[in-house]
Amino acid sequence: MSHQHTRLAVVGYGYWGAKHARVLSSVPGVDLVVVDNDPGRREEARWGCPNADLTGDLAAALDFVEGVVVATPPRTHGEIAHRALRAGKPVLVEKPLATSTSVARSLVDTAAEHGVPLMVGHTFEYNAAVWKLREMIHSGELGRVLYIDTARLNLGIYQNDVDVIWDLAPHDLSIISFLMGERPGSVAAWAHRSVGARHADVAYLRLQLEQSLIPAFVHVSWLDPQKVRRVTVVGDRKMAVYNDLLDEDRIRIYDIGVDSTDQGEPVDTPAMPVTYRTGDIVSPHVVFREPLLVQDTHFIDCVRTGERPSTPGESGLDVVRVLSASDAARKSGHEVAVREEHGLLDGRQVLLARAQLGGTPS
Repeated sequence: MSHQHTRLAVVGYGYWGAKHARVLSSVPGVDLVVVDNDPGRREEARWGCPNADLTGDLAAALDFVEGVVVATPPRTHGEIAHRALRAGKPVLVEKPLATSTSVARSLVDTAAEHGVPLMVGHTFEYNAAVWKLREMIHSGELGRVLYIDTARLNLGIYQNDVDVIWDLAPHDLSIISFLMGERPGSVAAWAHRSVGARHADVAYLRLQLEQSLIPAFVHVSWLDPQKVRRVTVVGDRKMAVYNDLLDEDRIRIYDIGVDSTDQGEPVDTPAMPVTYRTGDIVSPHVVFREPLLVQDTHFIDCVRTGERPSTPGESGLDVVRVLSASDAARKSGHEVAVREEHGLLDGRQVLLARAQLGGTPS
């Protein structure tokens, strides 16, 4: 990547906005503008990013930046990203891309209409440990994948505008699709609100992948005594665990498994007719580089060249479809197929949605 100067705006200086601002400030050739309508947040940015320009006026910032990172609360993603795309600016939107399938689809269409890159912040797809895990799956080292299990737990951070599924599950949904090279075809969901009167804070999803029909399980929580960031892939030859909280040995491969020896034994046999295999536990060397830096550097390349991002808006739309289907599954109490129609509006409502996002119905 050349070190030509590029001016970028980070909209929102909250949890993720501050992280993006820190990373982008460290990249040679990037001039940063922090946009936040909260004076207190702008003061925080003044101390955190002393070389950045600060403003509360998005419209003014769009006049003199070449790309925009949207890191505001999820329900505002659609409006802000739509304004930037219509101004002809490449946009990186933090996960989730939007909070409805209709708005996510509108953003993808608007980016295509204006010929500018739209990227979604699926940060773990830029993580070297996740790349290594994907390589092991596709090389056959783990054998046939039997199931995937993920856990993303912590004490907080409670969100105002989305529940724990929409807040945390996008990471694991993008990881699962990236690892397996396919999307979920159906989802079942359970969620519970333990604290407050607004949003569920603990949830479980059961996914079935579209082509392989492999099951995947996602556990997310804002109310857990331990911070957990774990992905387990169980194969019929070996098993692998990716623990993102470890400084070293983020991936461990377990040469263990179970083989069936069922030869028609009576069903009242005390134990299942299986044999257990045990072997070594190894940890492959993975050269770690901060995933957010890798992701944001890639976005800078996309701004400068116009190339299609590795995590394009369509990937964000796919994840929003699963999230919307999970809402439907929770309401119905049944497994729900993941379809484009979940959460979509009819034609007249789509025009209204575009108008509300700042677009002109056509």
